[in-house]
Amino acid sequence: MKVVIFAGGFGTRLSEETTIRPKPMVEIGGRPILWHIMKMYANHGLKDFIILGGYKVEYIRNYFLNYRGSRSDYTIDLGTGEVKWLEGIAEDWKVTVLDTGPDAMTGGRLKRARHLLSDGPFCLTYGDGLSDVDITTLVAAHQASSNWCTLTAVVQPGRYGALRVNESSHSIKGFREKGPTDGGLINGGFFVCEPEVFELIDDDQTVWENAPMKRMVELGKLGYFHHDGYWQSMDSLRDKMVLEAAWSEDPRWKVWRD
Repeated sequence: MKVVIFAGGFGTRLSEETTIRPKPMVEIGGRPILWHIMKMYANHGLKDFIILGGYKVEYIRNYFLNYRGSRSDYTIDLGTGEVKWLEGIAEDWKVTVLDTGPDAMTGGRLKRARHLLSDGPFCLTYGDGLSDVDITTLVAAHQASSNWCTLTAVVQPGRYGALRVNESSHSIKGFREKGPTDGGLINGGFFVCEPEVFELIDDDQTVWENAPMKRMVELGKLGYFHHDGYWQSMDSLRDKMVLEAAWSEDPRWKVWRD
């Protein structure tokens, strides 16, 4: 199963970092948050990634093109150009980086990858959120349903829009605004999708979280997986500092072994 990651937005609320790099390349513990997300999925055996780039996509391309060389010892023959790799670190990942344009919305970015995702279900998530969600169990829950999409529902106080859910059927009934003291469930990303979702995306200006999800609610095809463990997004410099502190003390999303 392939893993698709949104990585094309401007990240304006983190402008201290994103003036020079795309938001998913902002570092936590010396590694891009995108790397942390990919390590989470790889720990569950999902190692075929499609990165939906846009803003400063060349930064992401260069990172993966130079990934092995930047992390490994090597000997190079400058006369022939031959490189002999010595002890180093390499991931057994397949990474596709797509330029989905600087102005496309999330739904439009996803639809531009349709030609790579027509053969079955795929995982989808944002390039700025970390969690210890059990992705294997999430995928199994989706496959046991008839939903076109299963999202991961998490509890997060504050500024996010909340979900109205049917707990008995684990289906989404709708969306509502969320107050500052509301402890309701929110969309935490970490989706599993069927190719049918592409029929709900009109064009580049379609926002994945709006019309496509609302259409799935109307069709009874949007489900949720309740995760009550760790979840943290990186929307601001404060969030980055929270994640940096967690990496130093107790990185609960670090489900992989070094």
